[in-house]
Amino acid sequence: MITKDNIRNISIIAHVDHGKSTLADRFIELSGLIEPGKHDSQILDSMDLERERGITIKSQPVSLEYLSDGDQYRINIIDTPGHVDFSYEVSRALMACEGAILLVDGTQGVQAQTLAHCYEAIDLGLHIIPVINKIDSPNVQINSVSDQINDLIGSKKEEISLISAKTGEGVEALFNRIIKETTPNISDDGKLKALIFDSYFDSYKGVVASVRVFGGEIQSDEDYLLANNQNTISPIEVGIFDLGMKPIGTLGPGEVGYIVTGSKNLSEFTVGETIIDLKGDTGNIIEGFKSVNPNVFSSIFPADADEYTKLREALDKYSLNDSSFVFEPESSSAFGFGFRCGFLGLLHMEIVVERLEREYDVSLIVTPPTVEILLIRNNGEEVLIKNPSQIDKYTDINEMKERIAEVTVISPKQYLGNILSLLTDSRGIQKDLSFLSSDRVKIVYNVPLLELVSGFYDTLKSISQGFATFDYRILFFEKAELAKVDLLVNGQEVDSFSSIVAKSNADSFGRSRVEKLSRLIPRQQFDIPIQAAIGSRIIARQTVKALRKDVTAKLYGGDVSRKKKLLESQKKGKKKMKNIGNVNIPKEVFQDFLKQES
Repeated sequence: MITKDNIRNISIIAHVDHGKSTLADRFIELSGLIEPGKHDSQILDSMDLERERGITIKSQPVSLEYLSDGDQYRINIIDTPGHVDFSYEVSRALMACEGAILLVDGTQGVQAQTLAHCYEAIDLGLHIIPVINKIDSPNVQINSVSDQINDLIGSKKEEISLISAKTGEGVEALFNRIIKETTPNISDDGKLKALIFDSYFDSYKGVVASVRVFGGEIQSDEDYLLANNQNTISPIEVGIFDLGMKPIGTLGPGEVGYIVTGSKNLSEFTVGETIIDLKGDTGNIIEGFKSVNPNVFSSIFPADADEYTKLREALDKYSLNDSSFVFEPESSSAFGFGFRCGFLGLLHMEIVVERLEREYDVSLIVTPPTVEILLIRNNGEEVLIKNPSQIDKYTDINEMKERIAEVTVISPKQYLGNILSLLTDSRGIQKDLSFLSSDRVKIVYNVPLLELVSGFYDTLKSISQGFATFDYRILFFEKAELAKVDLLVNGQEVDSFSSIVAKSNADSFGRSRVEKLSRLIPRQQFDIPIQAAIGSRIIARQTVKALRKDVTAKLYGGDVSRKKKLLESQKKGKKKMKNIGNVNIPKEVFQDFLKQES
């Protein structure tokens, strides 16, 4: 029998590819739940996409039973995502835990996102267990990485566990350390208080919510109250995670498990919601959860207009399992009907698009990402703009504000000059620059979010040969000199290609886009002007020259006036055609243009 004092809830904080899913595999093997060598690697990464990219997208809990010093313990491990876009998943997981393993790759050292997640865990009062992984690697730098961890959380060298998640060296000692050093966070007043830290929609069972019970009990077929939205729930099934879902009837204090609600409405079970007794105190709510708001916006259109309904159904189904993804219908003159979508960041956007194409078999056109802009009108009214085309509705704009993000970059020192140039070119303002060790530097800048979605990450990786890592947190709106750049083809605006950019970059931005589009548009019977404009002012122009038919080919000598007459007639015809003709641009041209943009 496992008592409430013998339950431990632990999370693993690590950067992308530092070995957290592999460490979770070793823990699961130690518990006897699976045999070593008789399973796929990264058991908790259930999506094909997670395995292919080597990243964790959805946090996966698992309950393990382990015998230590004659006592039986239950250890709930939650494997969390490491990428900056999925930090909302990390905050959910940390709230459900009492301790966290700070896992650092011994060959790479502390990375930017490790910093952010570690400080969040410390703010929540979690006990931090520092661990250096990959000690079996010939490139491991134990002394240097130990100094970095010491600077980060003040741990002495002897307090840092040394392991190899790949070979299993040091993992059992770490497992025993978790049991000894973490203590359960339990309420003894007998009142039910449970936190929903994740939820998803199952087509057979309805909404399934992952919960952490702090006090009281949750039983199947009993009625409970959701404290924030005041809805009553009656769980059909209650259980724990053991690489699957194991019904146990009751979840007691300290336990992490799931409840099958039978509900078809995921929005009722928002992350951070508190479950209490039906007549419980609604003031007994768990505080400190972050609300999730999209930061990056893009339009998604079906490649084939006939697949609009299929895309709509795919988005409806996908949004059931991703509470941070939002969408609304829109239409475009170039692409027809589609949807304006909101994402947490660029990787989140990439993952959503890939999952939609893979899981729902739809071919998509995705426009370049944009961010929110705050308009202040002359009457003082504030308007939040999520789509550049909305700006044209307002003629009384007093000022424009853009979101500022605090960007933390960690890099080897030899790339410092290039990175500082990139941050300065991105309109950044330096806040801090310090050395983590003799060869690693931490740079903190305030940079407009608009610059971060315009190829910043790819450029950073390129100039640092892939060694630099970055993390960001969004701070506030700040006044900025911005302009909306439109693209015109034969005098007609293409709404999907409108962008908001800094005025200082507008001319070069307009020229580059005009150049790209002019290379792709097929030639017609008349000249086609491709223009970039800010309002009525043209800032860049290129002309796609007309196809020319040789109208004099049938002449065999004779007076030169006959030749001139035919050429003059052709010239008049082309002029008339230009005035009345429409440029029918194939959808493939726009797709190629958008691929080049990204």
